[in-house]
Amino acid sequence: MSDLRPETELITGGRPSAVPDGPLNAPVSPASALHPGGDSGYARGGSPAWEPLEAVVGRLEGGHAVAFASGMAAAHGAFRLFPPRPTVVAPEVAYMAVRESLQMEHDAGRAEVRFVDIADTDAVKAACDGANVLWLESPTNPLLGIADLPDLCEFARGRGILTVVDNTLATPLGQRPLALGADVVMHSGTKAMGGHSDLLIGFAVGRTAELGAELHEARHLAGATPGALETFLCLRGLRTLSLRLERSQANAAVLAERLEGHSQVHEVRYPGLASHPQHDLAERTMTGPGFMLTFRVNGGAERADSLVDALRVLTRATSLGGVETLIERRARYPAERHIPADLLRVSVGCEHVEDLWEDLDRALAATAV
Repeated sequence: MSDLRPETELITGGRPSAVPDGPLNAPVSPASALHPGGDSGYARGGSPAWEPLEAVVGRLEGGHAVAFASGMAAAHGAFRLFPPRPTVVAPEVAYMAVRESLQMEHDAGRAEVRFVDIADTDAVKAACDGANVLWLESPTNPLLGIADLPDLCEFARGRGILTVVDNTLATPLGQRPLALGADVVMHSGTKAMGGHSDLLIGFAVGRTAELGAELHEARHLAGATPGALETFLCLRGLRTLSLRLERSQANAAVLAERLEGHSQVHEVRYPGLASHPQHDLAERTMTGPGFMLTFRVNGGAERADSLVDALRVLTRATSLGGVETLIERRARYPAERHIPADLLRVSVGCEHVEDLWEDLDRALAATAV
């Protein structure tokens, strides 16, 4: 593994070998047929387009990375590592498509899934009795609960439980679950790693070469391969991850503090606030509180929708991790009805923080109840 710091690895990793008049950056390589003699033999098995990106992500996470066509493709690649008819402990609040997929496996009798409050460490450990898979997400989407990853990963490893951590919201710069004892870490690279809301891609990273090989086979057999342009764009986006994260995280901290003091807001969730239930844990286990926050407004769901409609700088859209600030009321989705109806999720971007705050403050005043 590289001994460079992550910020430097982001810039220098995955570059082509230096040759006279050769490209500085890995070129787009749109090839579906390859000359014989390599490891893959066919583009679905591996491609020069993916190798530089996988090398960078693998070094950032400290494992063996496999790129997939999307974050959900990466999640299902990790599912392929589960034993037959597994007993899975998973967050009751998590990325909704992962939760729905696990619920479908449970309902079909192909798995027993035990949903728990992932921020309640004792409850997670109790649910692991007889389990063989622990699926963690921290911070959780959208309630931003923090799991005690060092404790839970160590606990699971001591009992031979396969541990998978969704690290999408934290990014590899916020925490490195493999170093804490996890077996697999996954990402929706569509989000902060790509960073520009212009691609779909995902990653699963195995702690060992054997797990990496199993993930590679899962991608190959499912045909869940990323496109050449997507891998190029994601690698280009990764180059600025540390700069984007620094700005968006600083913006999020300012907005969270101001929202918490606003008379029209009755709850703010942000790991950087002392009021967050796992604030101390976040400070111990993460390098920063991240770019995501949630808040609840007086007046319920209807007021929350009116507020979003009144915004001009913040954009209503379903994603996160881009350079632009996005907001939406999550409970409008049937799969998210278990969260508060008035909760607004904000993915804070890289705009000037005062423009973001003025937009929020104006919209709060315009829709006051």
